[in-house]
Amino acid sequence: MIKYKEIFEKNRQWIEEKTKTNKAYFQELAAGQKPEFLFIGCSDSRVTAEDLMGAQPGEVFIHRNIANLVPNNDNNSGAVVEYAVRHLDVKHIIVCGHYNCGGIKAAMQPKDLGLMNPWLRTIRDVYRLHKEELQAITDEEARYKRLVELNVQEQCINIIKMAAWQKSYLSKGYPVVHALVFDIHSGKLIDLNIDFDKALDSIREIYDLGTDNTTGG
Repeated sequence: MIKYKEIFEKNRQWIEEKTKTNKAYFQELAAGQKPEFLFIGCSDSRVTAEDLMGAQPGEVFIHRNIANLVPNNDNNSGAVVEYAVRHLDVKHIIVCGHYNCGGIKAAMQPKDLGLMNPWLRTIRDVYRLHKEELQAITDEEARYKRLVELNVQEQCINIIKMAAWQKSYLSKGYPVVHALVFDIHSGKLIDLNIDFDKALDSIREIYDLGTDNTTGG
């Protein structure tokens, strides 16, 4: 386990390693970013986007929070998506959950968790939307795993409700939205292969904001 006093030595070693083969590494890094991906993942300390994807600095724009949520009324995640789509012009948006997610399990416990209550309510809403399917699963662990998957799906749907995404996708054909789950027991990334074009068609009557819309949604 790394200690606080070790951080600066680790940082020095990291700088040395990066500049060993490329003296201009940090000058190039400071020149700007043009990532292809926006990755929205969980804050869990065991799950890092760069390691999962084998990505290098500058290749992935990252946002993390408890249980990888994109709530409809959250300005934080909403601003991240807006910036990634309109200013960074990302080509792909990944929402990545993970099995054995503490946020998912906490949301399903009948406890008062203080300031976390309204945040976790988003997950409880996902459960409510899929209550029939989830309650038909008798094994508790299997039910939690399925809720992880359904939560990722619903957060992706929250993204395709947004004006910034709709305007970009309808005019450019991207960014493409992907729903992934990290299996923490095996290390594998699983693509849920959800057809978000079909999902968009099913909700368009309610959430279609129009191609001339210039405000957030």
